[in-house]
Amino acid sequence: MIIQTHKFNENESAGFFTAYLIEDSNELLPGKKRPVMVIAPGGGYLFTSDREAEPIAFKFLSMGYHAVVLRYTTGDPDGKRTGVASTALKELAQTVRYLRKNCERLFIDPEKIGICGFSAGAHLAASLGVHWHEKELGESLLPTPCSPDEIRPNALILAYGLLDYQVMKEKSAEEAGDESKQEMFAFMDRANAALTGETELTEDVIHTYSPSRFVTSKTPPSFLWHTSKDGLVYSENSLVFALEMARHHVPYELHIFQEGEHGLALANHVTANTQNQISPEVEAWFHLADVWLKKQLPF
Repeated sequence: MIIQTHKFNENESAGFFTAYLIEDSNELLPGKKRPVMVIAPGGGYLFTSDREAEPIAFKFLSMGYHAVVLRYTTGDPDGKRTGVASTALKELAQTVRYLRKNCERLFIDPEKIGICGFSAGAHLAASLGVHWHEKELGESLLPTPCSPDEIRPNALILAYGLLDYQVMKEKSAEEAGDESKQEMFAFMDRANAALTGETELTEDVIHTYSPSRFVTSKTPPSFLWHTSKDGLVYSENSLVFALEMARHHVPYELHIFQEGEHGLALANHVTANTQNQISPEVEAWFHLADVWLKKQLPF
């Protein structure tokens, strides 16, 4: 295996990615260009979760995919760094561009670059999925601008993603009097500020930072999963995004599991912090995603 770490060169960027690449071998499909999955961990744009990083990458590696873990720029819990949306999106776009540009050397199939994001990372993955074709994004990249096709993802896996801020605002208002949720609300306030740089969910913020509002026929095929009892990022986020995919005739698959809290990752002992994060029912998501991926990014 080849392991490479790549830091971005932008002054405002604190991000980097680590690539885990299956070496070309006479014993392992010699000369074969493999699909690659870019992993975007969650963490509310305040940090990137270890539970949704290397464990996910190693799972994809075991399936024969190259894997890349993106540690994108985030805000911080103290609120000293906010408004990271543009920087994080550029970092993800640069990651895709790097992989496609170096596909021959890295034995990557340039038409089989997927992104798997969790929670805030799913928001980031979906953001690239709906904005990759906009000329302004490619032109804003450093050190040199690029064409939209260079940063186009071929497939998305969106795990319990924040995909529609109108959903978040309405559901939070319904639960505003629930004392048990005050800590969650405080976390989301910090997370929203880290992403947007704003303290209020105005109509402009809701529109700008809701990937569901920008779904078009150019959005890549997507696999979405959520749990109906997610009390932090409501499952309606995935439902709304899937509905937009259907309206624009884009292939998608959606799974809403009845039980389970937010942030289950692999939903097994590998990524669990507590017993509540282990769910054999939800653990099935990875097998379902594997079956779906083989249709989108076949070997």
